[in-house]
Amino acid sequence: MAPTQASGTLDNGHVGPHPSFIQVAKPYLFEQKIQECVAATGAAEAKEVTNRMQGIAWIDSARRALHLPVRTYNTAAVYFHKFRLHEDSEFFNLIDSAGAALLTACKIEDTLKKSKEILCAAHNLKLAPAEQLSPDDPIFEAPSARIIGLERMMLEASGFDFRNRYPQKLLLKLARYYHVDRDTVGKTAFNISLDLYRTFAPVKQTTPTMALACVELSGRLLEQNIQEIEASKGYKKWRTSRPEVMETLLDLLDLYTHHRAFTVVGQEHAIQTFIDIRITLNQEALANKYLRHTNSSTKKKSVANGNKAINGTKDVKPATKSPTSPRDSTAPKGSRSPPSSVQVTATGAKIKSGLKDGTVRFMLDPERARDEKGTVAMYFKIEEEEYEVEVERERRRG
Repeated sequence: MAPTQASGTLDNGHVGPHPSFIQVAKPYLFEQKIQECVAATGAAEAKEVTNRMQGIAWIDSARRALHLPVRTYNTAAVYFHKFRLHEDSEFFNLIDSAGAALLTACKIEDTLKKSKEILCAAHNLKLAPAEQLSPDDPIFEAPSARIIGLERMMLEASGFDFRNRYPQKLLLKLARYYHVDRDTVGKTAFNISLDLYRTFAPVKQTTPTMALACVELSGRLLEQNIQEIEASKGYKKWRTSRPEVMETLLDLLDLYTHHRAFTVVGQEHAIQTFIDIRITLNQEALANKYLRHTNSSTKKKSVANGNKAINGTKDVKPATKSPTSPRDSTAPKGSRSPPSSVQVTATGAKIKSGLKDGTVRFMLDPERARDEKGTVAMYFKIEEEEYEVEVERERRRG
């Protein structure tokens, strides 16, 4: 069934069929945009980090109970991160968000599990074998309905982008290429790659960058340094750079320094070991003038591909303004509505507040979206012509 043609008034004054919205998927996010999204939710930094750690821990424990592959865990973690950056986490239960992310990942990775099976597996982890429940228990009815309802929002937050990254496969190949011990360095690097998804590195970095960082950190922890990786040899082959690998390493060290209890590798090594490695990396970054976060920008707003409604991002208001949205101006003080992306039509015009008509279409190719925007704009362009006409005025009779 074709969508109905809705009518409305755009900022340019045009009245007629809505040109629809275009949202371009964005598989990577910069640290600056991530911080803007976190600030838009209004949550404290410590609370945001705690919720992120607890959510990923829930996903990891549930997928282990269900014996799901690592690729499903990777996809679920990325969808969980993008959802929390796109929506205000205070309006959604943490367990519901994590369960919806795992349910969506199971369907994407073709490791199908029902929502009740996921909830039951996580619930039984806290019970003795004699007290465990079955997926058909009525206690899972309400949570299952909420998870299914959030599944659509998970897909929208990701822009229906199913291009996922799995660094573990490349990580094992790198361990074999650099002739490291598979049972020590290779195993530790694999566990580091699982801990990596507790940070925002998977939504910032490419697969080779994450794999190289995990192998290097594993070698440093076990005092089996890999000189070729540390010397940036072969980085061009993998289309990465030392600053990007350095940023990923520092993200991991932040995790192991401040949140060791939520990690696998962090509890196996003394905290002083991570501090010593961090000091060495900080000295290298200072000597080479590496930025803490690569590709950072001083611009307040970024426009990608001519579209402001981007996958996993939101236009953030200046810090001096209240987080309350215009439609909630009459709401009680202290109440907020979930932040949403600013929608832009195919003509590039913003929609006035309160107008929710029109169809949202998701695209993966930014060039196609840009070309369509230019083509559609031709039909919505207001053209005016001026004519000068000489009119003879009759003489008044005296």
